[in-house]
Amino acid sequence: MSAAPNPRTSKVKVVIVAPSLRYVGGQSAQADLLLRLWQHDPDIEISFLAVDPPLPRALAWAERIPGLRTILREPIYFWQLWRSLKDVDVAHIFSASYWSFLLAPAPAWLFAKIKTKTRGSKTLINYHSGEARDHLERFRSAAFVLSRADKIVVPSGYLVDVFREFGLPAVVVPNLVDPSQFRYRERAPLRPRLVCTRGFSKYYSVDVVVKAFAEVKKEYSDAQLDLVGGGRLEGDVRKLVADMNLTGVNFTGVASRQQIGKYYDEADIFINASWLDNMPLSVIEAFASGTPVVTTSPECMPYLVEHERTGLLSTVGDEKALAANVIRLLRDPALAARLAQNAHEESRKYTWKAAREQWVSTYRGLL
Repeated sequence: MSAAPNPRTSKVKVVIVAPSLRYVGGQSAQADLLLRLWQHDPDIEISFLAVDPPLPRALAWAERIPGLRTILREPIYFWQLWRSLKDVDVAHIFSASYWSFLLAPAPAWLFAKIKTKTRGSKTLINYHSGEARDHLERFRSAAFVLSRADKIVVPSGYLVDVFREFGLPAVVVPNLVDPSQFRYRERAPLRPRLVCTRGFSKYYSVDVVVKAFAEVKKEYSDAQLDLVGGGRLEGDVRKLVADMNLTGVNFTGVASRQQIGKYYDEADIFINASWLDNMPLSVIEAFASGTPVVTTSPECMPYLVEHERTGLLSTVGDEKALAANVIRLLRDPALAARLAQNAHEESRKYTWKAAREQWVSTYRGLL
């Protein structure tokens, strides 16, 4: 067995195993940000392994067929795991839930464990899914793998509490925002210009956002709503807007990290209606931009948004209560300004300056 590095003096070699930016999502955005921030760091030597490697040119046609492309990718992914994990100290494995967990994080954990016998590599599972409780109840394999990882890191106190229910210790290192992407500004005057930067997923209830906007529109006929994102349910939301004869709704499509900041900057209120979540980056981005936050309150949300201090919370699924909070801000700009200022201060917890030492300590602690 080769000698382990001195954890206090040597650079720690870390490979991030995560989705690539080929498919925009919270995990891929966080992995990409970490990769950029670790470049030229004196303590960490970083590399990246995509769980969704591109198919060879001869099989490129299969990229359009979800199930088939997954089957064809797995042997490529396994081969790249075997090669990439041979010379690292820590495998930092991003994780979602359900079958995704079995297809990507679980094999990475297994290959890293095999490599442990020759190098002493450690496994860190960075779990991000708000579906953790249901996942652990339905998939016994998840608890088996997680209990044998060297470290479980989650982005929220909410997930720490959920994992504790299953006897799994986890620590928090928060999600990150890149302050250079977002410009804080005060909203004066406060306009009825709303933005929602959630994908068209069943979890994010963009239809409820649209229904709440319709209520706002009754009070403010010039109101605008930008829906920034994509997803399978976009057609349903477009049909809802058409059926309601609702004007002022703009479907912008998916925004890149270079573009996303401008949508917050152009808006005066951020609105969200999710019923299942974890530590939504969109809310933290709104904090950083000074866009007052109005959101429903799934179980995780009070861990991030404090009602009447950093945002306004309402019951999940209640579009009238969601709309009432938007209208409340429009009628009380001083309240909106106070929430935005408090939230901007809160956003400092999610910057690299705050998180870097937490990651360095976590990596070195494993060694």
